[in-house]
Amino acid sequence: MGAGAETLVTTDLTVGGMTCAACVRRVEKRLGGLDGVTATVNLATGTARVSHPPGIEPSSLVAAVEAAGCTAALPEPPERWARGEEDEPADDRRDRDRLVITALLATPVLVLSMVPAWQFRNWQWLCFALAAPVALWGAWPFHARAVRGLRHCAATMDTLVSLGVAASFSWSVYALFAGGAGEPGMTMPFTLTPAAPEGAAHLYLEAAVGVPLFVMAGRFLEARARRGTGEALRSLARLAVKEVSVREEGRERLVPIERLRVGEVFVVRPGERVATDGEVAEGNSAVDLALVTGESEPVEVGPGSPVVGGAVNAGGLLLVRATAVGAGTRLARITRMVTDAQAGKARAQRLADSVSGVFVPVVLSLAVTALGFWLGAGADPQAAVTASVAVLVVACPCALGLATPTALMAATGRGARLGVLVGGPQALEGLRHVDTVVLDKTGTLTTGHMTVARFTAVPDGLGREAVLRLAGAVEQGSEHPLGRAVVSFARRAAPDQPLPEVGDFTAAAGRGVRGRADGHLVEVVAPDGELPEPLAEALRTAENAARTPVLVRVDGVPEALIEAGDTVRPGSYRTVETLRRLGVEPVLATGDREAPARSVAAELGIKDVHARCTPEDKAALVRRLREEGRRVAVVGDGINDAAALAGADLGIAMGSGTDVAIGAADVTLVRGDIEALADAVRLARRTLGTIRVNLVWAFGYNVVTVPLALVGLLNPMLAALAMSASSLLVVGNSLRLRAWQPSPGRSRRR
Repeated sequence: MGAGAETLVTTDLTVGGMTCAACVRRVEKRLGGLDGVTATVNLATGTARVSHPPGIEPSSLVAAVEAAGCTAALPEPPERWARGEEDEPADDRRDRDRLVITALLATPVLVLSMVPAWQFRNWQWLCFALAAPVALWGAWPFHARAVRGLRHCAATMDTLVSLGVAASFSWSVYALFAGGAGEPGMTMPFTLTPAAPEGAAHLYLEAAVGVPLFVMAGRFLEARARRGTGEALRSLARLAVKEVSVREEGRERLVPIERLRVGEVFVVRPGERVATDGEVAEGNSAVDLALVTGESEPVEVGPGSPVVGGAVNAGGLLLVRATAVGAGTRLARITRMVTDAQAGKARAQRLADSVSGVFVPVVLSLAVTALGFWLGAGADPQAAVTASVAVLVVACPCALGLATPTALMAATGRGARLGVLVGGPQALEGLRHVDTVVLDKTGTLTTGHMTVARFTAVPDGLGREAVLRLAGAVEQGSEHPLGRAVVSFARRAAPDQPLPEVGDFTAAAGRGVRGRADGHLVEVVAPDGELPEPLAEALRTAENAARTPVLVRVDGVPEALIEAGDTVRPGSYRTVETLRRLGVEPVLATGDREAPARSVAAELGIKDVHARCTPEDKAALVRRLREEGRRVAVVGDGINDAAALAGADLGIAMGSGTDVAIGAADVTLVRGDIEALADAVRLARRTLGTIRVNLVWAFGYNVVTVPLALVGLLNPMLAALAMSASSLLVVGNSLRLRAWQPSPGRSRRR
């Protein structure tokens, strides 16, 4: 009996020797045969994510993969990429050298076979001498993997290629030594469809060299393209810093990043990357977050401001106190989410893998059937062999195995650069089909910070600037968010003038503050009593707009009314409108009061509003919407949103929110920008559209080409070229996602 889900652990393995979706299916089946083990194998990344009971050692998992005819090892840490250790592996260099030598030997054979005018006396023997090393040594990896699969009672794409090469070369040897093709002066025409010359058996040396050459070239280019789809992970890893300058008692010492501890202060000089998440202890600067969160503009920071590891210091010297290190940093969480997303499979890919599991045996059966049919029908033996070899070579489960993972890798990488982290293919599918999105107000549609929306002064009073300076001065002693908003507003209005000193400061809870500044008694309090008409009108406007009003009295005389509130994010307007155009209905659910909720909803054009919602109310709202048949996504950033996020079809967390909310979500908007929500929906739809096109091509290619090969209308060499092209087209189509732009007219750094 397998262990319960709560006791399972996850182990990632690097799997080598997989060449097609049939290999993926075989490895998954072998791992799944262990007690309590489930596995997801990704052909594009060459990895396996295995869930297993703690009692099963990684060595047992490695042994299971090797029993399936592949190699396995625990993966190297991604930090290697950051240290510049992503050089070309020895196996890749060996494959490249084999491809170059094969191309040099095969090219004369292909040219002489395809251009009869260049066929000199005994040309066929030169071709035989050049083709023999290709068929034996050049194609050796295919033969070796085919034999290894045979030992494990498994047939793969390598089996088909190996048999095709062996059959082509063996027939050519027969033709040369016993079929009359070795006679001096023999010439052979080249046709797109197989044809036998009069009086001599046909040579298939061009197929014997063309099949391994084109397949190797296709896989080489395919591997390079697949590395391109994984560039996002390598870019994230390179953001990590190797060493950090720690300051202690006025002295600096350089230490490896692994030895940095929470609470230590480190130095970030202009142009350097922030080593880890922290809080600015000293200094002011601007930091560039483009590569971490997708923010296009540098962010100003000063003492107390949070900074993110991987950001670039674009200004002055900063002293930063570390608040998270290692796996707890935002950069590590982003990398982990991107890795997890690329490990999963969409439903369509699972269907493709199931088909691939029986694909190769079916192709082998068709090849034998074609050979038997043509021989039984009295056809020339070489025509029967040609049809059989073409069937073996043209069939391609590789494209089926690459259809989803390459698109997913490109999409998750592009999303990470745009500040959208997708938890996996299930999250993409959820985004694609969402028709209702429940939006939190504070921190999601609004900034979450109280700011001054309007300042109204009486026309014949002390004057706007003077009253604002006095109000800002007395509010300096207040810890209330409204007081901080007034101080900030006053400083921005006159940045070159310091606020006056304040004496006799007092604060009354729920009432306001008072103090003496510049010889005046200044009170910033809740409005009461009769007010001058301009202030009374401003008070009515504030109440209608659900803003918080405060009255400024100087020496007992009402001088101004300040309206403060949580302002709507600029991107919220575009996001709500875009969601509607995409067929997604927005619903506002907030724990705030009815008036502010209705005001924000009216401003954004949201009709369905739910105010004063407890966490239980939000979760119940999500359940009710789902019971109505809607596909519901929830966007939130706080602990109070966690239950609703977890209960929705899709949970979306703001990256600026709490860890609880992010942990319960399927998608994280790292930038904290609500506009990224519409980008996420568009990216999901584009990605799943790309996957569908890939799968249609992969299935359609085999549906068209295999029958052509069966009826003898496909030359084996052209079959090999077509087979390689099918995988390249799938990977190339997926790579288009790397250049995807979120919306017209918006400038984003790639």
